[in-house]
Amino acid sequence: MHDMVERDAKDAVIQLAKSFKAVALTGPRQSGKTTLLREMFPEKSYLSLENPQERQFALTDPVQFLKRFPQGAILDEVQRAPDLFSYLQQILDESTEHGKFVLSGSNNFLLLESITQSLAGRVGYLELLPFSYRETMACPSPPTSWLSYLFQGGYPAVAHDQVSPSLWFPSYVRTYIERDVRQIRNISDILQFQRLLQACAGRIGQQVNFSSLGNDIGIDYKTVQSWISIMQASYIIFLLPPFYKNFNKRVVKAPKLYFHDTGLASYLLGITKSDQVMTHPFKGPLFENLVILECLKNRLNKGQRNNLFYYRDSAGNEVDLIIDHGITQTAVEIKSAETLSKDFLKGLLYWEKLTGTKEGKLIYGGESVRHSYEGFEVMNWKSLPEV
Repeated sequence: MHDMVERDAKDAVIQLAKSFKAVALTGPRQSGKTTLLREMFPEKSYLSLENPQERQFALTDPVQFLKRFPQGAILDEVQRAPDLFSYLQQILDESTEHGKFVLSGSNNFLLLESITQSLAGRVGYLELLPFSYRETMACPSPPTSWLSYLFQGGYPAVAHDQVSPSLWFPSYVRTYIERDVRQIRNISDILQFQRLLQACAGRIGQQVNFSSLGNDIGIDYKTVQSWISIMQASYIIFLLPPFYKNFNKRVVKAPKLYFHDTGLASYLLGITKSDQVMTHPFKGPLFENLVILECLKNRLNKGQRNNLFYYRDSAGNEVDLIIDHGITQTAVEIKSAETLSKDFLKGLLYWEKLTGTKEGKLIYGGESVRHSYEGFEVMNWKSLPEV
């Protein structure tokens, strides 16, 4: 078990359990949700609705099903029995206790839909992604460079239990497709879906173009759209929206595509060893994915909402990452190189001209922790939690 790794999200879960009658934890399959919840709420009964008998019971007699837990419980993969939510609502409304039920699920879309309909305002909500870099440092054999971290990713089975990526990822993809994809939509053409998954890995860091993705595989625009939303809901990919607050005019509106785990992306790109990343044509986009993902994990682990964007206008001016703090924004350029070049500052200089603020940072693949270059702050990829 990965109980040796203290999860960064722990404090946020404690806060939610104190503030809300129920807590919901979502995130990809195998990201460590169950381990964390069982460790944090050892006094609660634990039950998974992946278990066919339990699911059947919950579906046929929800009242009787919930009566067994006067003290509350941890209900795992709870999106499998959506009818439970309205009965849970009644129990929570009649109770004054906080953190009574703890719900978890690996499908954001189904879980959120059920929560919004029945439990809005009663549930504190947190997303748990695979290990962050900081968390992998507590594993038995932590990654030694960004290449090794990128190649293995953050899934506990690979990062902590040291299952070989070449064994673990193929079975993960198979299970994901057989279980989740079929559960959300009855997709008959599993092979096509798998090809779309691979095509997405070939578009990391690019703007999503549904038509061209569809043309590549021979499926229509609507199907691509619907399948992409499944990949988002089940935490395989996420879309980084464009920042166009204040400058609507010429700003590009399409989001960019990234993966929730760079180990999975590497596997889908056919990378079999971490040193292949160095010479891979996707080295830059993968590093960009790693950095943006790390910033995202850092936000979500604190229970904060995602505030990440990118900027591009029709003239081709671009900034890899915009962190929106409400009133101010931080512009971040991401470069995998270990040697700095003035070219790297093009986006930041443009952003400075556009906004009149020198809030830019450059994150690079080198080792030097923090210094200044041409007046901009340079950070290495390890100091990300401080961005």
